[in-house]
Order: sequence, then structure tokens, then C-alpha cells
Amino acid sequence: MSYVDDGFYADIVKAFADWQRPELEISDVATRDECRALLEREARLLDDGRFEEWLGLYSKHCVLWVPAAERAGDPRREVTIFFDDRQRLEDRIFRLRTGKAWSQVPPSRTVRMVSNVEVFRAGEKLMVRSNLLLIEFRAGETRSLAAWCAHRLAHGKIDAKQINLLERDQSLRNPSILL
Repeated sequence: MSYVDDGFYADIVKAFADWQRPELEISDVATRDECRALLEREARLLDDGRFEEWLGLYSKHCVLWVPAAERAGDPRREVTIFFDDRQRLEDRIFRLRTGKAWSQVPPSRTVRMVSNVEVFRAGEKLMVRSNLLLIEFRAGETRSLAAWCAHRLAHGKIDAKQINLLERDQSLRNPSILL
């Protein structure tokens, strides 16, 4: 039985709706540094192509979500660039490892820069907002993608991540590098 059911969706929609309020912001430097280190590690593992280790940063029941709307709402009712649960992420990694994933032949070389990390209370979990600049070199071309990201953390693991691309309404050609 899948964990991605109506209750899961309702929880995601609620968690990502109204969390960036000043009264929920955590000013504790140690907590911010721990969250920043996790996001920087995630970026480095992706840039190094260490996808299995990267997925190890995520909880067993997780989701990675790239909304197409300016203000993300319910992914069941809105267009998304992708909305992947853990099984789908494992499938993506498997396909990349075959060497026959057309979107990565030749493979991309990437650098991710994470900045402006802010941490907010969300019950027993943390919500972390950051900015992301992704530079990709592939097949003789360099491109950049910019986004702000929201990570929901539980017990030191990422259980949900939302990538809000500035270019969400443009041709993204190959969004697989967002992994």
C-alpha cells in the first residue's frame, strides 16, 4: 500500500501553505547551521553524482516537488514539473545509472549554490527556506536555473522538498538535473 494517499497530500498542502511567518522563525544559530550544513551536503552529493547517498538524506516516506504555478497549492489539482515520491526518485536514479537516460547523455556537470537559509518551526518538524542557483554544463552549453527551496525536516531527514523555479513558466528543456 502506498503512503501517498489523500492524508499524505493534505499534510503536504497544509505544511507548505503558511509556514514563513516571522513568529515561527528560529533564530538559534546552531539550528540554522545544522540545517545549512544539510542543504549544502545535499547540493554537493547531487553535484558529485552520488545519488544513492543523496537519497539517504531523505526519509523513507518523502516527496520532491517542483510546482509549475507561481504559488504552489495542491499538487493533485495543479500542474507540476514533477512530483516524485521515494519510489519514483529511486526509479530516476536507477535509470541514470544505466547510462541510457537520454536526458543525461552526455551527463551534466553541475554546481549548486545554496544561500539565505532561514529556519521555521512547524510543530515537531522544521521548515527551511533557502535560495538555489544551479549552473549546468552539458553538450557544450552552460545554463543557469534559479529557485527558492523549501525543505521539511523531521528527525534529521528531509521528508519533503519543494523547488520553486523562477523559470517555471519557460521551456526547461531538461528538468532532470533538479534531482
